[in-house]
Amino acid sequence: MFNLSGKTALVTGGASGIGIGITEALGQSGAMVVIADRDASGAASQAEKLRDAGYAADFVQLDLADEASVIQACAEVVAKHGAPWALINNAGLQDRESLLEGTLAAWERTLAVNARGPFLMMRETGRAMRDAGNGGRIVNIASCALIGQLVEGLTIYSASKGGLLAMSRTAGLELAEYGITVNTVLPGGVATPGAMKAHSSGPDAKGPARRPPLLGMCEPRDIGAAVLFFASLEARFITNQVLAVDAGWSLT
Repeated sequence: MFNLSGKTALVTGGASGIGIGITEALGQSGAMVVIADRDASGAASQAEKLRDAGYAADFVQLDLADEASVIQACAEVVAKHGAPWALINNAGLQDRESLLEGTLAAWERTLAVNARGPFLMMRETGRAMRDAGNGGRIVNIASCALIGQLVEGLTIYSASKGGLLAMSRTAGLELAEYGITVNTVLPGGVATPGAMKAHSSGPDAKGPARRPPLLGMCEPRDIGAAVLFFASLEARFITNQVLAVDAGWSLT
């Protein structure tokens, strides 16, 4: 079960953080993992690590905030590896900015990467999946901030992830006729550098989400496992679903 041998999985933001756990899980499943990241050197390094571990991996440079970059990168992947079986919209920004101090620049930057970028990726990759006629999987990474696990400074971030969740649902309806499923994973607290104060701007992370999760902090591999499930052949009848991986936060 959960064997993706012979299939290509395209992962945005796969060079770091949660993306590493996702690329490792998909690599272990036998997929050709293509890491799409603005950080070309980081993407190349992670692809090399996957290959050193015996997995199939490649990378492409991609700036989600630039439509031309998205179109070009997706075309490169299709030309080299064929239409992806799975698209994982993982890349995202989480710079905290309080509502009363919020800036339009922060809004535009965050929405460009967290919402507009995934829209473009789903459009370009969805077209390739449709034309290939083999079905496919789209998995969007949103956030448990949408179900109440909040810290101060996430107004803009939550808006962007809420938009991504809404797009997942409408895309699931529009793509069902092509055998393409669309599902969403909501990570809770995940131990990554990007989640630490030193790597995030804005106010200190204080609020209800600071309470300890019942099962401890998640690791990137935990999100990777959820993504692998949705990307698998076994999940063929699962679409428009949301899975929170929050280590029991929602129970507290």
